[in-house]
Amino acid sequence: MEKGGLTQTLQKAGVKTPQGLVWEDEMRVGLIGQVRRAWSPRGVKVIQPLEYTHEWCYLVLLVNPIRGTLRWTWTLNMKGVSLAPVLRRWAQHGLRTVVWDRARGHGGPAYAGLKVKRIEQPPYSPELNPAERIFEYLRDKIEGIVYGSMEAKMVAVDKELQHLAAQPQQVKSLAGWSWILNALAAL
Repeated sequence: MEKGGLTQTLQKAGVKTPQGLVWEDEMRVGLIGQVRRAWSPRGVKVIQPLEYTHEWCYLVLLVNPIRGTLRWTWTLNMKGVSLAPVLRRWAQHGLRTVVWDRARGHGGPAYAGLKVKRIEQPPYSPELNPAERIFEYLRDKIEGIVYGSMEAKMVAVDKELQHLAAQPQQVKSLAGWSWILNALAAL
């Protein structure tokens, strides 16, 4: 996808309408906490609790920047054998085309027979994937808190995503970039 080439890439892949088109990405969610900025009065030392447990799972997120919709699930890893069944399940609910990066788990024999068109973005270009903006929003809401268990952190992430999914206008403002909307309007 060259600069301004989203329309041509979609047309080359046989995409005629934006119906069933989403951007997909994965975010590793774990218990290795991140220190966030905190305000305090001058001279008062800020002490932030921090988790440091090597435990994580992956949030698989679909974003439709036109309708402002989100869909997500959890996997234990980013291997094709874990991600392909997710796409197959979502294909049964209308997913036709997915735009994603070139992660190792996005290819291989696990995707054989999958009816979903897969369009790859250029490597090392998270700025082209609207799902990354949703991840920024999530990190701002969930990091800097001690959860104690992966289940508790997953519940917090799910709660934030449900809150965001209930506000399609906010999702559109985060993910509905003008260059995407223009490219899809040209289909």
